[in-house]
Amino acid sequence: MTVQSPMKVEILYGRGTVAVDVPAERSVVIEPAWLDGLEDEHAAFLQAVRNPVGNGTALADLIQPGDSLAIATSDGTRPVPNSKLIPWLLDELKVQPSSVTVIVGTGAHRPNTPEELLEMFGERIMTQCRVINHNAFDDSTLEPVGRTPRGSEIKFCRDYVAADKKITLGFIEPHFFAGFSGGPKALLPGIASIENLLDFHDAYMIGHVNSTWGVLEQNPLQLETRAASELCPPDFMINVTLNGRKQITGYFVGAWLEAHRRGCASVLNHATIGFDEPFDVVVTSNSGFPLDQNLYQAVKGMSAAAQIVKPGGTIISASECSDGIPSHGNFYEILTSRPSPAEVLQMIEEPGYRVFDQWEAQKLTIIQKKAEVQLYSMLPPDVVRSVHLEPIEDLEAGILRALEKHGPQARLAILPAGPLTIPYVR
Repeated sequence: MTVQSPMKVEILYGRGTVAVDVPAERSVVIEPAWLDGLEDEHAAFLQAVRNPVGNGTALADLIQPGDSLAIATSDGTRPVPNSKLIPWLLDELKVQPSSVTVIVGTGAHRPNTPEELLEMFGERIMTQCRVINHNAFDDSTLEPVGRTPRGSEIKFCRDYVAADKKITLGFIEPHFFAGFSGGPKALLPGIASIENLLDFHDAYMIGHVNSTWGVLEQNPLQLETRAASELCPPDFMINVTLNGRKQITGYFVGAWLEAHRRGCASVLNHATIGFDEPFDVVVTSNSGFPLDQNLYQAVKGMSAAAQIVKPGGTIISASECSDGIPSHGNFYEILTSRPSPAEVLQMIEEPGYRVFDQWEAQKLTIIQKKAEVQLYSMLPPDVVRSVHLEPIEDLEAGILRALEKHGPQARLAILPAGPLTIPYVR
């Protein structure tokens, strides 16, 4: 873990960065310990899939002639290097592309456009394989697989359930309520029904004390997604870790539960850092594109900042939001349905409240109750204000104003990579 006191800081924003000058004597920059990208990503991939974790079955021995294959992976809000992993996977298996269905795990997000899919997967996969967006809202595309101990009847994308063999892909990073991304989340919420998503993200689950950064084994969301995955598990999992340049730093491959545990342990080891006191002002990104493409996703970076900001302090989020709020879902409607964050949170926590996107609004309003939240983005200022955030047009000027507001001894923390870091107050 790196803590520095620089004058100029580059903060991830969109497909690039935004530079700010900050007072060196009272500023710290907090980033994950730097890991270089693998020297030969392809060679490391082959080594990993030929020597998998847990079940001992190499990838090449998984598929038999004539088997159909479903590959469930993340949507365009996650930087999974699909355009590398899937061609390498197919080459190792020597399968007929016509027998392969790639399922884009949208969860409750909008479907990815043809242009986005081409960027995510590349021309070879788009032309040779069947690539589909999951639709959580269309029950005709879903197949029941059983119930979890919590009582949810789990339905997964029928193309996944029906396939002879199943592989999941993912990216492991810290997550603000699931503890970590990747692993079983490829299935729930990735390719599950909207009813499953509402159960998975209800006010109890999101508000639980263990539904937070870096908590895995006692996290109710992890317990639920694992239980759901066990009802129709993948035959093989390929997860990666990435550095701030989106280079692959590690493969966690094989039996899905054990491989995911190992990946989470690796991320926890280099992403966490503790401080003796909270900060008056915390500046965060959402790790740039694709994670910062809308306000809904930007809550993750704000949540990371909230872990170390003083009550009544200021959080400044630099998130491009090129895809808006976004336009789909109920996130905006929930946030604007009451005159204050506290009243929105009270509404969400009322017994029986059950609205699509309530989980992200719940997390945001908890943050807003603790600290003032300002946003540097492409969103119109009136839209930003309507969701109880304060827009700023000049990031550096906004930081200096916030420091001035909190006094000459105010301390500043900057998270240039946002939610790739897990800061905490000891």
